[in-house]
Amino acid sequence: NLQHTHNKKPTKAIARNTTMLKHMIAATTLIATTLAANTASAFCLFNCDYTKTKYPVVLAPGVLGFDKLVGFVDYWYGIPSAMQDGGAKVYTTSASAFNSSEVRGEQLLSQVQNILAISGAQKVNLIGHSHGGFSARYVANILPTKVASLTMVHSPVKGVPGTNIIMGIAPAGTVSGSVVSAVGDAVSNFITFLAGNDYKEDFMASMNSLTPQNAAIFNAKHTGGVPATTCGEGAYSANGIKNYSWSGTSSVTNVLDPLDTFFGIVGLVATSEANDGLVGKCSSHFGKVIRDDYPHNHGDAINHMFGVRGLFTPDPTDLYRQHANRLKSAGV
Repeated sequence: NLQHTHNKKPTKAIARNTTMLKHMIAATTLIATTLAANTASAFCLFNCDYTKTKYPVVLAPGVLGFDKLVGFVDYWYGIPSAMQDGGAKVYTTSASAFNSSEVRGEQLLSQVQNILAISGAQKVNLIGHSHGGFSARYVANILPTKVASLTMVHSPVKGVPGTNIIMGIAPAGTVSGSVVSAVGDAVSNFITFLAGNDYKEDFMASMNSLTPQNAAIFNAKHTGGVPATTCGEGAYSANGIKNYSWSGTSSVTNVLDPLDTFFGIVGLVATSEANDGLVGKCSSHFGKVIRDDYPHNHGDAINHMFGVRGLFTPDPTDLYRQHANRLKSAGV
């Protein structure tokens, strides 16, 4: 018993120190991002204020939730630097690989509050990819006076019908449900580990949040920018927040991109409408729809994998630069 008692304290101390170290690393990363955001435009040679928005741009990731994986795989490949080159201050955030819209929203909320404190900015422009759009809208509902604009990029505002298939195959309380949940959580935890995060993971909570039924419940609580019709536009401005969205309708864009196989298959069952391999064209509508039929899939939207995309298709980094200029022109 004495042996057990003495071994227990060091174990708790090690766990506590490990947690502290992770928080220190996260804080250091945020500070480094802040410095980069403030200095990147110093190397611009021409058109140096094209993307110089009034308020900082904050990028919220979708499922997988990482900022940088294993130290060099960027979620937003080449996008922050593309906007920074024209004067924008850009901050990337992280989240659980998979979890509910509310849990991931709280994670983004904490990071936005830190960004506001560190940068001294009065507001932020939130851009959310995929499930990250739900996180951005959650934050806007909690801090409406601190959000200047919301932009949904390939975000399933009205849900993904294909998630109902997963929920049907693996209902809670069944053997199949337990197996799918365990495998999903294992993958989620592995991704979170590779990203250097310590977020709580819940694969089934993520799938449940993205069903059309639960997306509708979320939309009823976070109404700003949500279209009242099936494929219309939402309010361009609500509660003083400007709303935008864009998406694509090409699930397979380059056979050399390993993600295209996944999106090509999933796109056949995810939804019955034209889609990007995951998100339906009309489901992506939010606020002012910039365009809903880019020749991009769900991965191209964030310039993955390492910028591989279809020949002669728009460069995703240009879309973000153009949007930053759009925000600048709108005074935010």
